[in-house]
Amino acid sequence: MALPENLLYSKEHEWLRIEGEHGVIGITDYAQNSLGDIVYVELPKVGKQISQFGGIGVVESVKAVSDLFTPVSGEVVEVNAALEGDPAAVNRDPYGEGWFLKVKLKDSNETKSLLSASAYEKITQE
Repeated sequence: MALPENLLYSKEHEWLRIEGEHGVIGITDYAQNSLGDIVYVELPKVGKQISQFGGIGVVESVKAVSDLFTPVSGEVVEVNAALEGDPAAVNRDPYGEGWFLKVKLKDSNETKSLLSASAYEKITQE
């Protein structure tokens, strides 16, 4: 299971990469592997205000439909439109081309409640 050290993680299996005042959000390798082949991704619209740990969309796979949650609050500034035509990108590259959305961070202190790679790995092994 890939687990980049430069990301922060939520207990709901989302990751966050900080890029200045923005955060990029996706699901972890563990999550995509558990879901199986992803066939559909529903994401919020640009401009939507989202709240930490609130629902932001849905991922549908051949096995299940799972809710997506945001690890931080903010305003959605970009969504990965490529996933509409190629949702399997999440399976191939969950930390790269399979990213979901970018948000303008509302409160950078929220990141203190997220997990390091090693802390997240412990959760996946329980």
